[in-house]
Amino acid sequence: MSAVLSSPKVSRRGFLGSTAGAGLVVALHIPFAGSANAQDAMPPEVNAWVVVKPDETVIIRIGRVEMGQGTLTGLAQLVAEELDCNWAKVKTEYPTPGQSLARKRIWGDFGTVGSRGVRQSHDYMRKGGAAAKMMLVQAAADGWKASPADCTVTNGVITHTPSGRKTTYGKVAVAAGKLTPPDVATIKVKDVKDWKLAGKRLARLDTADKVTGKQVYGMDVVLPGMLNAAIKECPVFGGKLKSFDASAIEKRAGIKKVVRVGDTAVAVVADTWWRAKSALDAMPIVWDNGSSEKVSSESIAAILKAGLDAPEGAVGNSNGDARAAIASSARKIEAVYSYPFQNHAPMEPMNATAKWTPERCEVWAPTQNAEAALAACSEAAELRQTQCDVYRMHLGGGFGRRSFTDYVTQAVRIAKQMPGTPVKLIWTREEDMTQGRYHPVTQCKMTAGLDDQGNITGLHMRISGQSILASAIPQAVVNGKDPAVFQGLNAPGPEASIGYTFPNLLVDHAMRNTHVPPGFWRGVNLNQNAIYLESFMDEIALATKQDPLALRRKMMANHPKHLAVLNAAAERAGWGKPLPAGHFQGIAQTMGFGSYVAAVAEVSVNPEGKLKIHRIVAATDCGYAVNPQQIEAQVEGSFVYGLSAALYGECTVKDGKIEQTNFNTYQVMKMDEMPKVETVIVASGGFWGGVGEPTIAVAAPAVLNAIFAATGKRVRDLPLKNTSLKKA
Repeated sequence: MSAVLSSPKVSRRGFLGSTAGAGLVVALHIPFAGSANAQDAMPPEVNAWVVVKPDETVIIRIGRVEMGQGTLTGLAQLVAEELDCNWAKVKTEYPTPGQSLARKRIWGDFGTVGSRGVRQSHDYMRKGGAAAKMMLVQAAADGWKASPADCTVTNGVITHTPSGRKTTYGKVAVAAGKLTPPDVATIKVKDVKDWKLAGKRLARLDTADKVTGKQVYGMDVVLPGMLNAAIKECPVFGGKLKSFDASAIEKRAGIKKVVRVGDTAVAVVADTWWRAKSALDAMPIVWDNGSSEKVSSESIAAILKAGLDAPEGAVGNSNGDARAAIASSARKIEAVYSYPFQNHAPMEPMNATAKWTPERCEVWAPTQNAEAALAACSEAAELRQTQCDVYRMHLGGGFGRRSFTDYVTQAVRIAKQMPGTPVKLIWTREEDMTQGRYHPVTQCKMTAGLDDQGNITGLHMRISGQSILASAIPQAVVNGKDPAVFQGLNAPGPEASIGYTFPNLLVDHAMRNTHVPPGFWRGVNLNQNAIYLESFMDEIALATKQDPLALRRKMMANHPKHLAVLNAAAERAGWGKPLPAGHFQGIAQTMGFGSYVAAVAEVSVNPEGKLKIHRIVAATDCGYAVNPQQIEAQVEGSFVYGLSAALYGECTVKDGKIEQTNFNTYQVMKMDEMPKVETVIVASGGFWGGVGEPTIAVAAPAVLNAIFAATGKRVRDLPLKNTSLKKA
């Protein structure tokens, strides 16, 4: 069941929800709950992936979510390619996790993390498009009493070649939907060489709505009778809410209720969010900060430093006997690096709207993991998952933060205390900054042994720091080993492997967790691992009087894909050729999220120590390039994120609390600081790699190596804002 919403004049971001049981259209079709059977809310379809309307509009259903990375457009291209439909008529929509649950998870994984949107959805979605085409052609052929083999399709128009008869997808869609779908085993997707839509630089499907303000985000949701909530949680992780004085603010205009949210937070519900927030700020609250209120950045750093020399660590990658090789080497090189806590800092802070009754709970939320959000909703609502559903909104930034569901749980707990009333919870920027799931803090000791000729005889990489999985998915840690720690350092393989061959190698991890919860921050552990390894490769090159590119090439003989992107970046950047006066280059490479990436940064540093990043050339091999324009945009955006982290990104701890509360203390790059970015796509084929995260990891080490070339100063501790680059 669906109904297009209409309303009188509304603001640019205006939104009006319908009553339960009707439809809800928010740029994309999002079914509004009200039916016990989620399938009942679905419109007629050809198959689970494709709906064709009588006006020839083709709706492609996608389990992944859009947060600016272009996943919806890329996946729609792949489905439309197999469908041979009219691209100008294509739209996308989100099925809900409740609908998917009712249909035995027919849409697969709803998680949008780890640059997996395209690389782990392409196969079944392409086959979904191909199956829909087969059914549509079969329906047309049945009407003509002809063979499907005698029919062709162009832009959604079916032609019976022998007779010249024609029809359209829209005219046969209902009949096609009644056919038995083909066996998946019999479906063959197109060879890449035959692509007409996929692989092309098509404009994104969501751009127009974002430009005009039509696109609705979670913060824009408005439902009939909706109230608004602001929340505060104990500022020290692990602490609890001790008491609050509701009487001090409950008589203010618009205040509806003050509610405890679990053991750690309190919320104010009001007719407007500003009234809720203002009252919350004025309400006396007493916190029990617990045992972590004396923790500081300095005390955390001391714990991590001790881990660098701990006797043993969990081994992530090894060959030979690195310790023995280093001990017997003619020369030893050692360096210690560090990487701080960092906040995801999406432009849209955490928010969710919830409506609870004893029979059903519904949530409208920008989430990277709708199935996890459904589970969180069910648990908080104390209802079965079949009695709940989550309606996904486009995300105003995610970066891994919205793979967690704490804000969904909070919204449901608040709504449960106001049965039948929709309540929209919005975090303040300060709450968003201080209640994050932060990039893990780590230190790393790099030790290399060299022989008399300067060849590397052994490398030991000891990482000391947090484990994300120990906090977020404890069952994934086996025998004290968090496999995610070793991104970009794994043995050769299809995921995050090291790009060099060392005769003796040991990469291990001393797990040192803190009270500050770590999270999957865009690029995750690949970010610091690339800095540690690629900076140290430059240190080895200096110590052995080798060109940094030449050393890498020598160590990459058995890693052709790593070498290919390295060479592509170096060639485009003109490595070794004359540069403008005062300009210097640095280089870095890594492999993560299924893709191979490399970058060359060109910088200058003036006598006062002011850094200018002029240019970055980035080469990416993601296997198959579904939309080159989106790849370029992703690479450019990843450098904004990665360079912001390198230059400014740091969350510090004092008295157990995160000190940075807004963008005045957690700075990001400004437009005039952004370098020119040139993307080289090295699409070698044969595999599907990610795009959104890999190149973040080479931004910082390429710049750091260029800074050393310019100044002779080796920066081993980030962010750069803490280091003076002024020439002595």
